[in-house]
Amino acid sequence: MLSRPVIVMPAYQAAATIEGVPPRIPPAVAARLARLIVVDDGSRDDTWSTIARLAAADARVLPLRHETNRGYGGALKTLLRAALTAGADGVVVLHADGQYAPESLPGMLAPLDAGEADLVQGSRLLGGGALAGGMPRYKYIANRALTWIENRAFGLQLAEYHSGYMAYSRRFLEAARFDALSESFDFDLEMIAVARAGGYRIHEIPIPTHYGDEVSHLRSIPYGLRVLRVVTRYLRGKYG
Repeated sequence: MLSRPVIVMPAYQAAATIEGVPPRIPPAVAARLARLIVVDDGSRDDTWSTIARLAAADARVLPLRHETNRGYGGALKTLLRAALTAGADGVVVLHADGQYAPESLPGMLAPLDAGEADLVQGSRLLGGGALAGGMPRYKYIANRALTWIENRAFGLQLAEYHSGYMAYSRRFLEAARFDALSESFDFDLEMIAVARAGGYRIHEIPIPTHYGDEVSHLRSIPYGLRVLRVVTRYLRGKYG
């Protein structure tokens, strides 16, 4: 079992949602958590002051701030470096908008606790119910199409590659050289590509799908093109 699990949270324009996420962390996970590291990625709203309140209420919360927006991948690079510095032996990425259920954290940590995985992705499509959970139909169709392409390229049988609910072992993070990866939303997929190219163990678990009033900063067409670029780079051996 992990001795120092850390949760990291990228936050951009998340003042309206971020404060409601930590209370949803299951007590069994909260009790063993070494750190909750949050980075305000150049927000223009009250995200930073909200993070400061969280840190004042819990000494395990480490608040970090980017003065200018560095993008989703840029925020994760800061967070993952900080988690390694904090001695994390396992890291889970939890989003500040609450779209990915904190209640699923025990399942995300379980493969790392058991020493069975180096990368875990929470999959909205693995257990079905994505459409019932509010995933727009066009996103569902695009997700399925891209996943078919990715499975063919990576030689895997994952249900999806695009949820963003990720967990990593320390040994993988120390080897991944993630600072060289994307600053954008394809960072997660590049981490899967690096793990696959390096022979690391990849696992997925089903998670619930929730689409509410949260604002998405991902643009579907540019993201889809970035995904295809990652696949092409992988087939050319760029992630070895």
